[in-house]
Amino acid sequence: MIRRLLPNTIVIASVTAAWPSVAADAEVVTGLTNTGVGIFIISVAAALLITLLFRASATHVARMVTERIGKHRMRKILNGRSANVIEDFLLPGAYGGLTRIDFAILTSGGILCIQTKHYNGIVFGEAKEPQWTNVDGIHRRKFLNPLIQNQGRSKALQKVVPKVPVADLVVFTGAVQFTSVLEKNVIHVRDLDRYISKFVFGPCKIKDWDAVWMTVRAAALTDEESRKDFNAQLSFS
Repeated sequence: MIRRLLPNTIVIASVTAAWPSVAADAEVVTGLTNTGVGIFIISVAAALLITLLFRASATHVARMVTERIGKHRMRKILNGRSANVIEDFLLPGAYGGLTRIDFAILTSGGILCIQTKHYNGIVFGEAKEPQWTNVDGIHRRKFLNPLIQNQGRSKALQKVVPKVPVADLVVFTGAVQFTSVLEKNVIHVRDLDRYISKFVFGPCKIKDWDAVWMTVRAAALTDEESRKDFNAQLSFS
């Protein structure tokens, strides 16, 4: 019995010993090796990073171009409406410090104090909210309510010429859309010329407008030291 069983036992042992080599030879095809998976993941991550960087750069460049075009359009419209326009100047703030005014234009009956905002995308904001929000693609940023901000600038200008009507106006440039109904003094640059042509300040007793504008020009600060002081003020705010 032992002699008969022994060969069978040897056969069974031989077959059993052969299984690991069979398993080793029968590779499971997954389509990707461990190295391939790693390279694939790195490639996808790199592609996503490049895409994000490209979008960020493209958005930044688009904003710069929009800002330049917007300022050019502003200058062209304002200079076509009046010979008395001052751009980018400082005044003593209504509540202390310094304040910067983007544009001031002398019109028939008064002065418009204009603040420009250069954005693309969508703008969310209500008149009394302290901050508004701009969403441009994947970028989301908050900025001070320009209505409230420009009221302070207008008051600073009003202190220079107390008896002259001064009104504040906010002008947006770029491919921007708004989610709420805007105040009458918040417009897009495409509507600026029409706005000025229809704007009426009301009764005014000022007779010597040249003297008024000379006063504004004399008060406007455009020197380098004043700008340094203003930038220092911003860094502490």
